Amino acid sequence: MGRSRIGCRFQGTMGPMRVVAVSDTHAPRRWKRCPPAVAEHLRDADLILHAGDVCVPSVLDELAAYAPVKVVLGNNDGPDVAAWGAPETLEFELDGLPAAMVHDSGSAVRRTARMSRRFPGAELVVFGHSHIPMDETGDGVRIFNPGSPTDRRRQPHGTIGLLDIEDGRLIEARIVPVT
Repeated sequence: MGRSRIGCRFQGTMGPMRVVAVSDTHAPRRWKRCPPAVAEHLRDADLILHAGDVCVPSVLDELAAYAPVKVVLGNNDGPDVAAWGAPETLEFELDGLPAAMVHDSGSAVRRTARMSRRFPGAELVVFGHSHIPMDETGDGVRIFNPGSPTDRRRQPHGTIGLLDIEDGRLIEARIVPVT
């Protein structure tokens, strides 16, 4: 499957655009319902990005009650998540910032170079799969993994990501513990 291009531009209504990034919710095994600490951040979201391994589309419906949701397929997602609107990759703009999203970015070795080649127009690439929160810049691209809010594996906390974007610039990116 190829890339999907989103023609519209997402823009915050007042001040910076607030994007909440999540990944690897693994419902219903890990995500029974939206954790209260996650919901607290979703209330201020202009857009929610889910970087795959949703597992059941009801999670996306739950997130969409807070803000518009963009999602990509993870290796544990089936046809029902694809039918909700999840392609393998996305390329889009966030208030003028060229961005992309994919579930699995591959090996940690030369990851920024690989993401820069795969998404040559993107300045920001959001991904998941490893459950390891990451914010790294290199090779002309910033890569951002929010971790997992519900399946922390060997991480000290479950996490989400918060991105503030204004006039085509990422002005702040934070990994936030939620457990």
